[in-house]
Amino acid sequence: MKEAVKEHDFEPVRGLPEHLPAGERMLWQGAPRWTALARSVFHLRIVAIYFVVLAVWRIAEDWSADSSAASALMGVLWILVLGLLAVGALAFLGWAMSRATVYTITNQRVVMRVGVALQVIMNLPFKQIRSADLKLYRDGTGDIPLLLAKTAHPSYIIFWPHVRPWHFSPPQPMLRTIPDAGKVAVILADALKAYSEQCTEPAGSENAAMEPSDRHMASQSEAVS
Repeated sequence: MKEAVKEHDFEPVRGLPEHLPAGERMLWQGAPRWTALARSVFHLRIVAIYFVVLAVWRIAEDWSADSSAASALMGVLWILVLGLLAVGALAFLGWAMSRATVYTITNQRVVMRVGVALQVIMNLPFKQIRSADLKLYRDGTGDIPLLLAKTAHPSYIIFWPHVRPWHFSPPQPMLRTIPDAGKVAVILADALKAYSEQCTEPAGSENAAMEPSDRHMASQSEAVS
């Protein structure tokens, strides 16, 4: 009997389109935390609060109209059902998107395997990365957006939601809601520094990588509301 082909069986290495060439090694690999992804991308918490407010408003309205308890319960029940369906669907999307995503940092590039229904693998060589930022959240996750060289033309639509929100020109591919983002930022900064020391490009070129004293990792602490 023919064995079923499992998801991503085509990948010789998880998250990569091929085996790493000689001299290239993997430094880190991870994925978004699905709960944080659902909150930041699909605004799961805001949607849940919205339906709670609707339910309370409906109860208050029925109470002021002297409706019976049974009538008030029936009036709010459909709101709660819709709310549960909406929150469940958004949570599932966040989980599915996180499960399908793999971020990889090697000593020469950043690789992003993204997409749920249609998956694509994006290679971002270090020579195209001008700088990177770091945004930390209270739950320990964080975002690392990448500013690419002017010659690179990433598509906001293809990278979404793995792209810095509201930065369309130029779009900035982003490692989104990854756990231990501070440690990952250090790994990336050190890798870019080591790569820049091996390059023969003059200092100040648009493709120059980050220096250790100025890694462009502008950390911003922000609560996930």
